[in-house]
Amino acid sequence: MANLTAALKQLEQERNRLATQLENLHNAISALNGTGNSGTGRTISAAGRARIAAAQRARWAKAKGQKVVAITARKTRTMSLSARRRIAAAQRARWAKWKKAQKKG
Repeated sequence: MANLTAALKQLEQERNRLATQLENLHNAISALNGTGNSGTGRTISAAGRARIAAAQRARWAKAKGQKVVAITARKTRTMSLSARRRIAAAQRARWAKWKKAQKKG
């Protein structure tokens, strides 16, 4: 019985070793194919990369004591007055509904 238990344990260890090797092989193939789970899948726009690069150049210029070139700020989106009013009215309605529910309960 001891020989059977030892043989079973040895076979389980071999199975675990082979499973690890198989997983490593799968990861290597995925990396070569470019289908691996290497990141979050996010991409950055060209404008975003340009802003990051400009910020890094500014940091280096500051560290070297050179003239720092200003980084142009990103354009901000503006909401129309009517859109802001619709949002405010909807929020007032939500608060009124909540306050009414609080009075009942």
